[in-house]
Amino acid sequence: MKISYNWLKQFINLDWETEKAGELLTDLGLEVEGIETYQSVKGGLTGVVIGQVLNCDKHPNADKLKITKVDLGTGDPVQIVCGAPNVAAGQKVPVATIGTKLYDEDGKEWTIKKGKIRGEESHGMICAEDELGLGKSHDGIMVLDPNIVVGTKASEVFDIENDQVFEIGLTPNRADAMSHWGTARDLKAGLLQKDINLELITPSVSNFRVENRLNKIDVEVINADLAPRYCGVSISDIKIDDSPAWLQHRLKAIGITPKNNVVDVTNYVLHELGQPLHAFDAHYIEGNKIEVKTLEKGTKFTTLDEVERELHHEDLMICDAVKPLCIAGVFGGINSGVSESTTSIFLESAYFNPVSVRKTAKRHGLNTDASFRFERGIDPNITEYALKRAALLIQELAGGIISSEITDLYPKKFEDYQVLLSYDNATKLIGEEIPQETIKSILSSLDIKVNNVTESGLGLTIPAYRNDVQREADVIEEILRVYGYNNIGFKEKLNASISNIDKFADHNVQNTISNQLVGQGFHEMMANSLTSADYIQLSDQLKSENNVEMLNPLSNDLAVLRQSLLFSGLEAITYNSNRKRSDLKLFEFGKTYHNYEDKTVENKHLSILTTGNRNQESWKISQEASDFFYLKGIVIAVLERLGLTKLKSSPVKTDVFSEGISLSIGKAKLVDFGIVKKSILKHFAISQEVLYADFNWDNVLQYAKHNKIKFKDIPKFPEVRRDFALLLDDSIKFEEIYTIAKQSEKQLLKEVSLFDVYQGKNLPKGKKSYAVSFTLQDDNKTLTDKQIDKIMNKLQHNFESKLGAELR
Repeated sequence: MKISYNWLKQFINLDWETEKAGELLTDLGLEVEGIETYQSVKGGLTGVVIGQVLNCDKHPNADKLKITKVDLGTGDPVQIVCGAPNVAAGQKVPVATIGTKLYDEDGKEWTIKKGKIRGEESHGMICAEDELGLGKSHDGIMVLDPNIVVGTKASEVFDIENDQVFEIGLTPNRADAMSHWGTARDLKAGLLQKDINLELITPSVSNFRVENRLNKIDVEVINADLAPRYCGVSISDIKIDDSPAWLQHRLKAIGITPKNNVVDVTNYVLHELGQPLHAFDAHYIEGNKIEVKTLEKGTKFTTLDEVERELHHEDLMICDAVKPLCIAGVFGGINSGVSESTTSIFLESAYFNPVSVRKTAKRHGLNTDASFRFERGIDPNITEYALKRAALLIQELAGGIISSEITDLYPKKFEDYQVLLSYDNATKLIGEEIPQETIKSILSSLDIKVNNVTESGLGLTIPAYRNDVQREADVIEEILRVYGYNNIGFKEKLNASISNIDKFADHNVQNTISNQLVGQGFHEMMANSLTSADYIQLSDQLKSENNVEMLNPLSNDLAVLRQSLLFSGLEAITYNSNRKRSDLKLFEFGKTYHNYEDKTVENKHLSILTTGNRNQESWKISQEASDFFYLKGIVIAVLERLGLTKLKSSPVKTDVFSEGISLSIGKAKLVDFGIVKKSILKHFAISQEVLYADFNWDNVLQYAKHNKIKFKDIPKFPEVRRDFALLLDDSIKFEEIYTIAKQSEKQLLKEVSLFDVYQGKNLPKGKKSYAVSFTLQDDNKTLTDKQIDKIMNKLQHNFESKLGAELR
């Protein structure tokens, strides 16, 4: 938002330097992101002075040039070669001296230098008005009032507007400050805390008079919920022309191109008071009636930008008795606005429902100064005042007479907010006790009325235009920002309490597992919880009726809350793959959202995705692609880190996997993991294999809490390893070998590992070879060969009898 300092001074007569005023605005929460200089004439005519032509002679070497002697008030006249046909001795003229920077129509800079023109020296330039940026004429040089003193700076003669413009990063909640009036109101409150009491100057509308009632236009608001207040008045016998210089300067300073006196007034009042206005050409209002209503879906309407739009059934429209004229609060129609031929207007000032305007503007991809304000909520009680202010300005600049009474349809008045403020709560939240009289003074300066005072607090009435101040905490924030965050002191002593934090608290466990995964080369990602509703079509287990839908989605791709973390993870893989990063290891802690018949549910998940090679390319390590067993190792490592080891495995039931495993404890599923289906990967344009693990984090946390960690000394006695090469049927899994081994020797068998699998030549059909290692250890003594042999014999016997195994 741009705020002109000169314009601001019309409301509050402040003589501070621009930077100092900007600092105060920033302290008040209206952050000044930059200060720009505006000059109605670029360069400000610096270096241009008023000179007098002492003599004017024909140039000896050019028929159309003349040699002049010009007095610049320095006592030493200069010679200037001039080609203007109207230059003559005795004239007072503007002269650009050596070093002066001038600008052409495109803003390109050029510098006046000493030079020779057809052999004669020239020390400056006598200027035409277009060369100085004072007009468009180039018929000849400017001839000025003969009474002007020679040597006077041109900037003192001509009406040059020099202004400083604040670029304010306005937060969405500060709708009250979306104007010069609102900014001045805040500035006054801030100055009062510095013991500077300046009057806030309000534009007067006391001269508003209805001169006749010959052009009355009836107004009917059919959708009062969408247009809670609607005002209008007719103005006849106006003359459309260019706006005066002062008004053009105000608009240009904040980046608005002037159009004509009527349109410029509506823009001026919009940025002055924060109330959007619209002027309709009364000639195009058929039936002498305005109707505020919605139209049927699909109705065609062409806006001012000559784009034909298809209306939504919730778009509020301003219509006459026959046709739509304007999208309410957003954009006008192509044939309803003010043009050079306009002689009478219907001037509209209204309060439209912020949600309705926001949805309409978004649907049609329109973002205007009016919609920007309506969306955030303007002051509903300034509507009529702003209308009168604009009507008087139009009369001043375009003539005309007020030819109807003001129509003001306001069936249900907006009520002010009632809030109770506790002094104790204010002190706790601010961290410092502010004197009660100071609090009252600040509230009063913000138009917040103190209705009653008690020892413990205040009863307050908040004006309706402060729609961001409806709670006690909001009031305390207002007090603090005006009092000044920088005025809150820091204590030298820092007090802190040591809390008893559960080591199995969610954030602690997350940090533990995050550190582990990062140590294994994974990167944490954070995806948007909003996603496309189309993704549910990729899995039969996801249902559209379970989607949690957004009431006002930003786009179709962000229309629902996700039911699975997989698809946002695949989006990340696609994004990275398209940028030549195909070796990826990602994980995310996030939630899924489900809308069931009787309730809505949020579930916490940990997702792990890996694709491409496991490690970066290196001369030391051969490249090895991530596969199912690599992911399984990562999954088991996560669970083992939390002490979850007694797991039951079963085939995965989730249809996003082409193959996978589900690990559970009892009936509680902890994780599904496996290879993502190629049909799903194709939807995301992913050509390489992707492995995915989906942890039910709520269940993982629940069982991790029950796990009791035991500590014991490191054994002092050596461990012994023995290996078996077992010939087995293809159908036998390593899990069966592991279970039999552990059942055969529960005390001394510490570890069972599979270190080689062979299938192929020299083996009978339907057979495979497992190379299995067994680690034995006694915590109290060294094992003897006899003990070891006994255990290995027992293991061999059990493998042979239960699995039909043979030693190779």
